[in-house]
Amino acid sequence: MADRSFARPTSPPRERDREGEMERFRAFAATRAVAQRNALAEEFAWVARHCARRFADRGEPFDDLLQVALLGVVKAVDRFDPEHGTSFVSFALPTVLGELRRHFRDATWAVRVPRRLKDLHVEVGATIEFLGTENGRPPTPDQVAAHLGIPVEHVLEALDAGAAYRSSPLNMTGERGDDDEPSGVLMGAEDADLANADDRMLLRQAMSELPLRERRILELRFTGGLSQSEIAEQVGVSQVHVSRLLRKSIRMLQAKLGHGGDDDALDMDDEPVE
Repeated sequence: MADRSFARPTSPPRERDREGEMERFRAFAATRAVAQRNALAEEFAWVARHCARRFADRGEPFDDLLQVALLGVVKAVDRFDPEHGTSFVSFALPTVLGELRRHFRDATWAVRVPRRLKDLHVEVGATIEFLGTENGRPPTPDQVAAHLGIPVEHVLEALDAGAAYRSSPLNMTGERGDDDEPSGVLMGAEDADLANADDRMLLRQAMSELPLRERRILELRFTGGLSQSEIAEQVGVSQVHVSRLLRKSIRMLQAKLGHGGDDDALDMDDEPVE
């Protein structure tokens, strides 16, 4: 379990020195010093907090989720290769989310389920999320089975096993939590501010890894407030192509941030596309 000294991570800095970050990881890779590992884990503890909040509606104490997520950050620090060409945050997100999913697989099943089905349930769930992001729509059991190379009956069995998974209907939008208090109150205003800071930092990291044209189109649409037709004039492509690039870019961001999602929630279709 992660060191309790990381239990109150701070928010990420507004500006991160990417090269300085890589130098710190190179120094750690050369020495494997515990003090350097702890310093890096503490620097990126905000990633753990961001990931833990995604699972905070499942009835588990947030501090427990945070400790699991912090362990994921430590593992990511140990495994990260600064010469690989990707940012640490992009590398760490799948590791931390994987630790949290394993925690729920092992600790939060309402009835006894064989380990084989628990593992398959996690694998099927990850495949559904991946294929949904890749194709823009939820996959069928047959498609999941084909992707995993297993019989469709095994996919259905794993989905049925999910009924034994203990998941609380609470959410982070003011529904009731422990002691009959709204969960937003339990989080506190400081935590909400940290949540916004963490989300902005992750979004900036993910945006920086998009191709320049896609990044510009997203900025024109969501920062500049331009319509698709106005963006088309600025970029020099058709409105239809702008619409496709917007959807593609949003799916790329969702994949980098570890989210599924519905493009419609981002007001994509604000105008007809011919």
